[in-house]
Amino acid sequence: MKTILAAIFGAAMLWAASAGAACVDNVVLVHGNAGKPADFDNTYNELRVRGYAASQIFRPNWGSKTCPACNDHSGSEETPIKNALIDAIASSCTGKIDVIGHSMGVTLAAHQINKYSLKSYVDSFVGIAGAYRGLWSCGSYPWNVWTSTCGSQGLSIKSPLLNSLAGKKPASRAYSIKSNIDQIVCSTGVCTVGGVHSSTVPGENASYTFATGHFGVLTNTAVLQANLIQ
Repeated sequence: MKTILAAIFGAAMLWAASAGAACVDNVVLVHGNAGKPADFDNTYNELRVRGYAASQIFRPNWGSKTCPACNDHSGSEETPIKNALIDAIASSCTGKIDVIGHSMGVTLAAHQINKYSLKSYVDSFVGIAGAYRGLWSCGSYPWNVWTSTCGSQGLSIKSPLLNSLAGKKPASRAYSIKSNIDQIVCSTGVCTVGGVHSSTVPGENASYTFATGHFGVLTNTAVLQANLIQ
């Protein structure tokens, strides 16, 4: 796979140079559980203002919109994210990509990066209101709430899925954007797991905290998100 991608990268860089196009990392924006690509509209618009072409921004659409409890990190939920990451890498003129995830999109993106050994292609990773260490509302595995979202491939504390991500930095640079009044991550009144905020990304370079809740921390931080990946 790396050999094939290297050839594609070389061709893309030659094309960019000959066309005089601005060469920036492609960006993958991964929405949260039962969300939609448009949840990232503010970020998308900010990137376009900064000169990114529409073709450089990937917004995979994943998961059930009507049954959030049915979604986990395994199977059909994975495919759109994997495809977006691979396609973004293959068409990147820099040979690198940046990934920004919100809520369950954070751990879903990180899982695909880890599963397919893509870290070397990811320059920066921004996790917004994720649950890298799980949700207390899901219980602690194996004494978890009996739904797919809270199961072994979901967000119960110390689930096999989350254990597979523990301590693994998903990119060369990693950042978290979080809230202490997050209606999802802090729904039980506790935001931390083992004394660490659950939205913290392993090995992160910096973290930013806002009092805007689970969804506001996505829609109100588009400028910061764009700054972090540049």
